[in-house]
Amino acid sequence: MKNQQRREIIQKGLIFSLLIIFVLAIGFHEIAAALVSRVFGVSVRRGSVAEQRFMMYFFGLYAFLTGWANICKEGSWKQKMLQGLLTSLVAGIVVAIFDLLLVFLINNSIDIRQYLTAFSISSMAYFLFEKGQAGPLYHLGYFIVFGGLGALVRTIWISDSTQRILGKIRDSSQATYSKVNNAMPPFIRKYGKYVLLAVTAIILYILPRLWGSYINFVIGLVGLYVIAGIGLNIIVGLSGQLMLGYAAFFAMGAYSVALLNAPIPHNILLGFWPSILIAVVIAVLAGMLLGLPLMGLRGDYLAIVTLGFGEIIRILLKSDLLENITGGPRGINDIKGPTLFGQPFSNDIQFMYIIFVAVALTIFIYQRLQDSRTGRAWLSIKEDQIAAQATGVNLRKYKLLALCIGAAFAGLAGGIAAARNQFTGPNDHSLLVSMNVLSIVIVGGVNSIPGIILGAFTLKGLPEILREVENYRQLAFGALLIIMMIKRPNGLWPASRPLYEKSDCLESEALNTGKERKND
Repeated sequence: MKNQQRREIIQKGLIFSLLIIFVLAIGFHEIAAALVSRVFGVSVRRGSVAEQRFMMYFFGLYAFLTGWANICKEGSWKQKMLQGLLTSLVAGIVVAIFDLLLVFLINNSIDIRQYLTAFSISSMAYFLFEKGQAGPLYHLGYFIVFGGLGALVRTIWISDSTQRILGKIRDSSQATYSKVNNAMPPFIRKYGKYVLLAVTAIILYILPRLWGSYINFVIGLVGLYVIAGIGLNIIVGLSGQLMLGYAAFFAMGAYSVALLNAPIPHNILLGFWPSILIAVVIAVLAGMLLGLPLMGLRGDYLAIVTLGFGEIIRILLKSDLLENITGGPRGINDIKGPTLFGQPFSNDIQFMYIIFVAVALTIFIYQRLQDSRTGRAWLSIKEDQIAAQATGVNLRKYKLLALCIGAAFAGLAGGIAAARNQFTGPNDHSLLVSMNVLSIVIVGGVNSIPGIILGAFTLKGLPEILREVENYRQLAFGALLIIMMIKRPNGLWPASRPLYEKSDCLESEALNTGKERKND
């Protein structure tokens, strides 16, 4: 084994050992054990600790990942196994040494919670599986056994024979799909997608009635962030303008609906549908006013200016100066919901239908724009502004158009959110909202609609469902972004590169079709 390989093994082992020590330092090991218990159908009451066996399951899974993640794709079978085992052994030794310190603190009843709040005697004993002095040996054994198992499984998974089998399965599935598709009548191939859309609409009509109120709330929140994510993707993903104050447009939509459709402070009560249209228009005007003086900026400068714009809007909404107009720090309550044919929308099920329609409309507009001349102009600006301008693209016009359309989507999402929650306030439009939407676009996949939906479920849906990790949400955001930038820089569901020119085979097929029509 070369010196460089030894250094890599030691470094990776140290990283994984320090990660599990950090998990203990913040008290997340108890939360992780509670999450594992939910997988087995055992619920843990808030404030209590899961059974000891679930902590063992969590630690075994972590040791398995240690061996799995530290296997190189090159080298012989023995070299891969040895690398995984040695990395797990290094991690186990470091954790065992740390365990000796924990045993010393427990035996001498030394309470260090004034320095590290999570290091209580009971928490340290729980981390050691309640085994006392034998805890370090248990941890070392777990790393060796489960780490070796993870290395073995990963070695088998990336082996040539396994990859050949997976390739055959993939090729056979594609061939089967092609056969079935070619066997279908032309009528079904032409209109099948519309049938699929109709079936999807029926399913989306039924599901909210089967879900509970809380699930509808979570899915509705995800839908609103999908709308906002698609709007920000137009600005960041298509036109390449880095914006960090996107929550300002969300606030424009929310406060427009609130001021026009709440009894306090102005008692206008215009109605939801005119209010949401006005909210979108106001968000567009705000985007235009912001964009006109900023079209010459790009990169970090544009990001800083938009960040300042978002904070200015939030501070103005929160200030006492505008309390008589916007409600000040208390926000606006009792925002009236929509009505349709005299029927009020008063529960989560009815609001789910509005959100579904808004998401579908947003996706439709985005796809039409992405594949249009405007979308190609945006992508050219993103790739190289100088080259785009040299080919006749009006930079100012298209960048401002992207900002206005993205602002419109944010205003739409903000207006629906305000009516759904019957409240909006300055704290609902903080910098964190902008960071959340930007994280959804990056984690899910830039310019990928499925990626944005998946990112919204990952970053907004799961934390709402798993309330145990609520206090660690920001930590999870940071860790997930780091992992995504290293392992999957294009996102969870990366977008495929658009096809702008016909390939040779498509051109020849089109020519043959034209000749056949002439002969006929």
